[in-house]
Amino acid sequence: MSLKMLFLIWVVVLVLILMLCYRAVYTKFSRYGVKNLTPVPILGDMTKVTLQLEHFFDNLDKTYRSFPGERFVGSFEFTRPVVFIRDIELVKKITVKDFEHFLDHSVVIDENIDPFFGRNLFALKGQKWKDMRATLSPAFTSSKMRLMVPFMTEAGNNMINRIKKTIAESDRDYFDVDIKDLATRYANDVIASCAFGLIMDSQNVADSQFYEMGKAASQLNFIQVLKFLGFQSFPSLMKMLKVTLFTRETQNFFKELVTHAMREREEKKIHRPDMIHLLMELKKGNLAYEEDTTSTGDAGLAAVEESSVGKSSSNRVWADEDLLAQAVIFFVAGFESVAQVMTFLIYELAFNPDIQEKLVKEIRETDRKNGGRLDFTSIQEMTYLDMVMSELLRLWTPGGFMDRICTKDYNLGKPNDSASEDYIIRKGEGIKIPIWSFHRDPDYFPSPTTFDPERFSEENRHKIQPFTYSPFGVGPRNCIASRFALYEVKVMVYQLLRDVEVSACEKSRYPIKLNPSTFNLLMKGGHWLRLKIRE
Repeated sequence: MSLKMLFLIWVVVLVLILMLCYRAVYTKFSRYGVKNLTPVPILGDMTKVTLQLEHFFDNLDKTYRSFPGERFVGSFEFTRPVVFIRDIELVKKITVKDFEHFLDHSVVIDENIDPFFGRNLFALKGQKWKDMRATLSPAFTSSKMRLMVPFMTEAGNNMINRIKKTIAESDRDYFDVDIKDLATRYANDVIASCAFGLIMDSQNVADSQFYEMGKAASQLNFIQVLKFLGFQSFPSLMKMLKVTLFTRETQNFFKELVTHAMREREEKKIHRPDMIHLLMELKKGNLAYEEDTTSTGDAGLAAVEESSVGKSSSNRVWADEDLLAQAVIFFVAGFESVAQVMTFLIYELAFNPDIQEKLVKEIRETDRKNGGRLDFTSIQEMTYLDMVMSELLRLWTPGGFMDRICTKDYNLGKPNDSASEDYIIRKGEGIKIPIWSFHRDPDYFPSPTTFDPERFSEENRHKIQPFTYSPFGVGPRNCIASRFALYEVKVMVYQLLRDVEVSACEKSRYPIKLNPSTFNLLMKGGHWLRLKIRE
């Protein structure tokens, strides 16, 4: 037999194998009567996301809107089948009632290869996650967050000083700026102070190593997005290739930063009520969960309550690497996600001047009543600020979806009313819950693309169907730092609008279109606005 003939035979065999594999993978749902979009070989439903033609949240919404009436449908992240949940009652069962069947996130990162991410609260699984949640929860109660508000106001003062200085040094009475830069620098200074005890002024000082490392660790560029998807879809391959989310340089920087801070505080008996201190106290077993018993205990409507998992006690002894991983994930989440929320909130206020002025009125009334003092209680008293914040998190939530892995076989029921049999999701298979799409479904939120804080007024909030609004997730695995994030954004908005009027400029783009080159909430064309000192 000639080499040419042998080669052709092998090509035919390879094609047949690929076709069989394709059929086995991509008919996963149709064989059981579950609907799905037609997948592209290898890329699945991720073709436009991979080619940077569509933002991941827009891709998510397309799947959601393609199947009205279905309780759940199928989707494919490359070759990985994922059950896409559309039914609110099913969301309630998965996240609360039958939570033990869907305990873990789908990201699989080897903690020995990438300890920074593999050991943090987001990536931990099973009992180890439960123990870490119980260990960390005491650090995120309102009583602990109250102590961090002064650090936030200090960062806000730096921001206002930058704006005033820039305007004073120009020949105009306004300042055009990409508001994302302003927000990111504010978030950087807050997290540097609240997490690591570092006094930063990145608004008025040249970029520091801390600021640059923060951007490198928290801003998901296209390569990092592919890595993240790889950890979900091809965990064995990623482990074999020893792929990490954080570069070695970034890992070493934060490791030295945290260990040095802990060592110095131990030696010099330094006490500062920030995250480093709380982690040191947790390691010693000196923190226990405290219920918030006052009316000021709640950070607002969007804040999530801690479950029995977080309120329980844990006797597990944690290594320094474990605590280091929690400090880093707290930084990453507090740096970029919070900056995104601030950016979109200020942008919406610029294009909704009536809402901005109503909020300014509340801010000035609160400021006069408290003699210019801004503290924890001031923020809690502001009902309209909370309404604005709640609406922003509905329309532009960074946490656009929840993902879970099935840890025990589970009966999802019938996918639709005409289906003849139930669908059993097997252990190890994934689900996705589209928070972004629920928030923008007109059946749950009329005129969903309109920025309308009145949805969350005392008169209207009872109309919101439970489990349709969940910007910080739902169930025991919700966001542990929701209170911190809400305080931080509210303090920033309070300080900014008290002194500054925000409006559109020539570079502004509205309505907002998402930049498809990243998982982060970024706008096409930048985030340019005009800032002017108020009379």
